[in-house]
Amino acid sequence: MKKLFILLVTFLTVFTVQAQQPQKITLEDILVKGTFRAQSVYGLRSMNDGIHYTTLEQQTQIVKYSYQTGEEVEVLFDITKVKDAPISSFSAYEFSDDETKILLTTERKSIYRHSYTAEFYVWNSVTEELTQLSDKGAQQLATFSPDGNYVAYVRDNNIFIKNLRFGSTHQATTDGKFNEIINGAPDWVYEEEFGFNKAFWWSPDSKFLAYIRFDETEVPEFSMPMYAGASPTISDNKVYPGEYTFKYPKAGEANSKVEVYSYEVKTKIAIKVDIGEKTDIYVPRLKWTPDDNELVVMRLNRHQNQMDILYANPYTGDSRNFLTEKNDRYIAENFLDAFTYLEDGSFAVQSERDGWSHLYLYDKQGFEIAQLTEGEFDVTDFYGYDADKELYYYQAAAESPLRREVYYVSQDKEEKGKLSTLEGTNSAVFSTNFKYYINYYSSAKVPNYITLHDNKKGEQIRFLQDNTVLKNTVKSLQIPQKEFFTFTTSEGIELNGWMLKPNDFDASKRYPVFMTQYSGPNSQSVRDSWGGISWNEYLAQEGFLVVCVDGRGTGARGEDFRKVTYMQLGKYESDDQVEAAKYLTTLPYVDAENISIFGWSYGGFMTLLTLEKGGDLFKAGIAVAPVTSWRFYDTVYTERFMRTPEENPEGYDDNSPLSHAGDIKGNLLIVHGTADDNVHAQNTYEMTEKMVQAGVQFEMAMYTNRNHGIRGGNTSMHLYTKMVNFLKANLMEK
Repeated sequence: MKKLFILLVTFLTVFTVQAQQPQKITLEDILVKGTFRAQSVYGLRSMNDGIHYTTLEQQTQIVKYSYQTGEEVEVLFDITKVKDAPISSFSAYEFSDDETKILLTTERKSIYRHSYTAEFYVWNSVTEELTQLSDKGAQQLATFSPDGNYVAYVRDNNIFIKNLRFGSTHQATTDGKFNEIINGAPDWVYEEEFGFNKAFWWSPDSKFLAYIRFDETEVPEFSMPMYAGASPTISDNKVYPGEYTFKYPKAGEANSKVEVYSYEVKTKIAIKVDIGEKTDIYVPRLKWTPDDNELVVMRLNRHQNQMDILYANPYTGDSRNFLTEKNDRYIAENFLDAFTYLEDGSFAVQSERDGWSHLYLYDKQGFEIAQLTEGEFDVTDFYGYDADKELYYYQAAAESPLRREVYYVSQDKEEKGKLSTLEGTNSAVFSTNFKYYINYYSSAKVPNYITLHDNKKGEQIRFLQDNTVLKNTVKSLQIPQKEFFTFTTSEGIELNGWMLKPNDFDASKRYPVFMTQYSGPNSQSVRDSWGGISWNEYLAQEGFLVVCVDGRGTGARGEDFRKVTYMQLGKYESDDQVEAAKYLTTLPYVDAENISIFGWSYGGFMTLLTLEKGGDLFKAGIAVAPVTSWRFYDTVYTERFMRTPEENPEGYDDNSPLSHAGDIKGNLLIVHGTADDNVHAQNTYEMTEKMVQAGVQFEMAMYTNRNHGIRGGNTSMHLYTKMVNFLKANLMEK
């Protein structure tokens, strides 16, 4: 199977060397100075021949290298050598399928988590011409057709197609309108929860462009006040605040109505595809069969426990149900991207039907051929199929939930084994023909070690990055390192955790505890992988025991463990954090009177619930951008785990921090960005009002115009300084 090398932005954790290395970690080192900033390799792509790859260098060059030798072969493109070039640099690039044209990205401006606008340019290496894609305003999602003759893109919620041979552009849709109709790009909730930002797909023969149309008309609007602020300043809001209003479907509310169209480029005719009579559904992906004959529609019901794969005729729009995947609770998101066609029309899917996440192979008629992987472990990624060796490659947590390995298996399982050799976390990126692969390895004590391998000979060719400077810096600074542990709760559940101890740790002394966690469904915070140098290490250096425990609901331990939280988010996860705190009090070096808990987003939700349940167990807690009621969060995420509020009112309210605000006893710092488009500041405002009326004292910090990440200007430094001061004042000062 021909596998395209996706754009990698691989953050290689290597320290910036300064003239004199600091003796202690500071918040400024982490957040401002970039002392521990990771270097990166941008835009690494495998070329069609499978023996070369390219990288983006200095944001001006695309350089071709040999996999075998690592030596530079040639500079394929250099913007500084283009006469009268209208741009001086670019941040990303994409080849046409025949590699004769390059799409360059400039002036990128983020919209939401995945989406952005940009100005695009096309370089034709045959004619050596650089042309602007459009001069009518910023574009989104510019994408070559497979034959390289067209580029499709979105502007102002409409789809445009540029003919590169003649330089002409035609508008494929005309009804796009902000907060009403979107063509070819997902709405907010699809982008956030289904993890994609492009809602159109070229057919392999370039004759059709299939796209999803989103009708947001009936979706309720959410408005956020926008102030003048600073960094950046919104000058129009200096006296009267402005407002940003967008469509956001909260649990139980109306979603966008979606339609699927097949647009024939030659005739400029859009055919509506039959996706069934029900409108309260999701279409999280489209695909094409390898033979160009049929459009593939993934149709998901609102409960997200049934996925129908429809095959549609692109000329007529007629469709038929080809395959159905069901689950008693919900279908995991990894089903969407793991669904992979092979060249002969067969395809692989990732399913939890036996209680673990495994790979299954189907023939092109939709009949199951084989279960490719089996056992009591989860497959965590599918890399594809090597047609020459007839092997399937995947990543799994087969040896431990804390680790990841890279494996291969044949259809008959007669040939199978492990490619990775180091214990920790491994992931692989294969060349186009699977002849080579790059292995990205790290562990809790070893920063990224990146190696290149010859997959045909089964040998390592060389390392690409060993982070010697970083390892030496960590050693010289005596930065605390994670120690893993397990314990068993009162319910008999074994949980995994890690601990960072102060450099001068003395088991005869007692230390205040900082518990950090996220705890969301299928997440994992306890992993044998390099996490960089963060404020966790800083807090350990300052005298805290820093502890993280993954409770029930987290990943890589089978379907029942991660889905036990179904219909009652927060219940078991918070029980397990309370159990973790109780376990810590049994350790002789823990100051049982000074235990705190911290979390951001889902972790903030967990902080509040844990403080409400923990009684006198917790001295303090910090909740950043917390969900305080799942009634306030979006349809796709919330209903996947909870169904609607009408169907499950007790599940929503019994485990809502709003319902138990008066039970908080520890000192609380609650933090939010006022322009958080994801977890709205409404959550914090409603929670604090409940606490006010219940007589619960708290500290509060709101950050003007900041989104869910609460960054920009001096914001991060201010926030983390505030949190450190809060912890020291409540847990260290007597």
